[in-house]
Amino acid sequence: MERLRWRCRRGLLELDLLFEAYLEKGYTASSEKEKAEFVRLLECQDQSLQEWLLGKGPPEDDSLNAIIQRIRDSI
Repeated sequence: MERLRWRCRRGLLELDLLFEAYLEKGYTASSEKEKAEFVRLLECQDQSLQEWLLGKGPPEDDSLNAIIQRIRDSI
């Protein structure tokens, strides 16, 4: 879990807060599929993540929409 927490550190306060909230409130209760989607989401660029998580636009990959919404709901 600590490795994952380290990967969540992005350098943008908004992203750091969102990812930290999700790790604390939602990650452990998530399905294996959702956990894998979260890890895949962490591979995306910060600018894209910020747009998606702050509701400024959807990702091109629709399969990320569910995890993005779950992260937003965790705050």
